[in-house]
Amino acid sequence: MIIVLDALNRDRFGDLEQEMFRLRARVFQDRLGWDVTVRDGLEMDAFDALDPAHVISLDESGHVVGCMRLLQTTGPHMLADVFAEILGGEPPLRSPHIWEATRFCVDTERLSGTGRARNSISYVTSEVMVGAFEYGRDAGVTDAVAVIDPVMNRVMNRSGNAPYDYIGKTVDMGKVNALAALLDCSDERIDRIRAFAGIEGDVFLSEDEALDLISTHAAPPPEKSALEIYCDEQIAAATNAKERVAALKLKAALTDKIRSHSQVGA
Repeated sequence: MIIVLDALNRDRFGDLEQEMFRLRARVFQDRLGWDVTVRDGLEMDAFDALDPAHVISLDESGHVVGCMRLLQTTGPHMLADVFAEILGGEPPLRSPHIWEATRFCVDTERLSGTGRARNSISYVTSEVMVGAFEYGRDAGVTDAVAVIDPVMNRVMNRSGNAPYDYIGKTVDMGKVNALAALLDCSDERIDRIRAFAGIEGDVFLSEDEALDLISTHAAPPPEKSALEIYCDEQIAAATNAKERVAALKLKAALTDKIRSHSQVGA
């Protein structure tokens, strides 16, 4: 079951967004050992401040079990600004019809089924892909570019989601090699992925359906301090990416300072 968070509805799904960032921390830092920034158990970067679309898969109890980030290539994006070495000196992709897909991950701890079971890693992987391609297609996107490693490349080839082309070159990124794959947001691709995983019907939840589902396990939020309220107001009032990143950094720095003082006091 898919819900897409973007600039229009993110304020309704704060707890869900936080759970997604916690999953990313467990996968990219704890399991894969990537050099990512994690604060308070949340993995976030500067691109999360650019109002991307987050495609999120929920299990039957309303927990996040998979996610992917979609970002326009007309502005800053990872292939242009982080993995430019892959391009080998060629200019980065810039088109309103091409989006970048990054930060794909699934919760291998919560998912335990096999084959076509709804709680299997394979099913959720395919569901996130279907959600991303259908969401992009309906928004007028024709293609997606994704920086992947050879393992993910093999997974995509086996699941009816093989890239139709690659750009640049494969480069050594420390623990893994990285390459940039191109994928069309076509009905044919979507149909292949659905057939592979046995996905039928509409994969998307309405916002109200998603809120009802996640309310089954949501705990009441802790009361915020005046300082936290101020920081949240600054984040909400940001008018551009630079201001939002600055406000997020301020909140993180103040949170760290408060925590260190409380530990000393203890």
